Amino acid sequence: MIVSVLIAIIVAALVLVILMGIKGSPKGKKEKGVSDKIQKKGKSSIIREAEKKLSHDPKHIPSLELLGKIYYEEKNWDKVYGIYKTLFELSTTQIGINRAFVTLYYGIACFELDKIDESLNVLMSAMKQEPESFDANFYLGKALYKKGGFDKAIVCFRKAKLIKPENIEVMEFIALCFYQMKKYKEALPFLKRVLDDKPDDKQLLFFAAISMTECGMGDKALKIFMHLRPNAQFGAQSCLEAGKMHERVKDFQTAIQDYSIALKLENVNEQTELQIRYRLANTYLAINDIAKALDHLRFIQSKKSGYKDVDALVMRYQELRQNKNLQTYLMAGTSDFVALCRKLISIYHSEGFVKIEDVSVASETVEIICHVESPKWTAKEIFRFYRNQNSMGDIYVREFHTKLRDTKCDLGLCVTMGSFSDSAHKYIEGRPIDLIEKDQLTKLLKKINLLG
Repeated sequence: MIVSVLIAIIVAALVLVILMGIKGSPKGKKEKGVSDKIQKKGKSSIIREAEKKLSHDPKHIPSLELLGKIYYEEKNWDKVYGIYKTLFELSTTQIGINRAFVTLYYGIACFELDKIDESLNVLMSAMKQEPESFDANFYLGKALYKKGGFDKAIVCFRKAKLIKPENIEVMEFIALCFYQMKKYKEALPFLKRVLDDKPDDKQLLFFAAISMTECGMGDKALKIFMHLRPNAQFGAQSCLEAGKMHERVKDFQTAIQDYSIALKLENVNEQTELQIRYRLANTYLAINDIAKALDHLRFIQSKKSGYKDVDALVMRYQELRQNKNLQTYLMAGTSDFVALCRKLISIYHSEGFVKIEDVSVASETVEIICHVESPKWTAKEIFRFYRNQNSMGDIYVREFHTKLRDTKCDLGLCVTMGSFSDSAHKYIEGRPIDLIEKDQLTKLLKKINLLG
């Protein structure tokens, strides 16, 4: 009898001590008490005892707390979630529960199970209860990051960094937030710091290279892109970025090599492949290799209809491929273009004699003043050749009319591979100006082809 009474007193005292610790103690002390109990009795024994008690009383707080701690350490998030959600609900009426502690663990479990909206609400509550909690700020930051709230997330991560200044995970997330917000200058120092500890992290290396590119550190970025080319995850993107860098400095052959290497890599996703082929096609066009450019453009057409301006490019360059003079008109160097313009004037006045008096070259045009003699008339004419394929408005024609008067020419002819707007056509009515558009120009170019 005495022994039974003593046992009862000891058990009651133990429960009282546990409850007092839970009620007002900080998180660290609470965890320590639970951990000590686990170490003394062993996990399997405690789990059996706790589950037995919960079978009789599903709201038995000490058992829930013990199981919660065990499952948290095991990262058994489904069970952690159920236990701490229950404790969280009980904490509204049970004063013996450390509500801040329970709220935090409940929120962490939500996050780990990808219940992001629920985790946001719970973790915000946890941070309000313990504003200086590293875990509360850190996990709330991660939940906000996952929702795309990078500006809000970084506030949490900065707070977490104040609590643990050297925590690498925190610095990594700060770097990622800045990167996602395209604040590359701010991201770069954090990326470099994290890479000191994680030099083999390919994602961070890629992000660092992109940030360097945006910050005018192209040479350093290029070295990283070249290093990442064999990587299965970031190799294709790295080749793409390296190629664009080589394009910008007009090193087209190296750019082609970059893009070609990317296409040989395995498991390149469709979106990235389309980007690479589009850039490759444009690079081939830059060196006038229309056949290879069309191969890549047609591939893009077969995979994704309406991708960027591919349809227009295919139509344009199919026509160019069939007409070498058309290629010259739109793509050749200045001297070849001027020579072609002289031929066009001769073809246009095939029944008369043409004497070229002056040739002037501007960035977008070639102007030729000539004297034309035919059996029936003579005239001084000015031709202006445009190389674009767009629709041209009356402002161009008005300016040309001024030039026509200044040069005292009898007739002006404005030539384009595109078209002239209705307002341009209306403006020339009653004025000594003719407009030569794509269809007529193409016919003249074909005549040159026939003549050899």
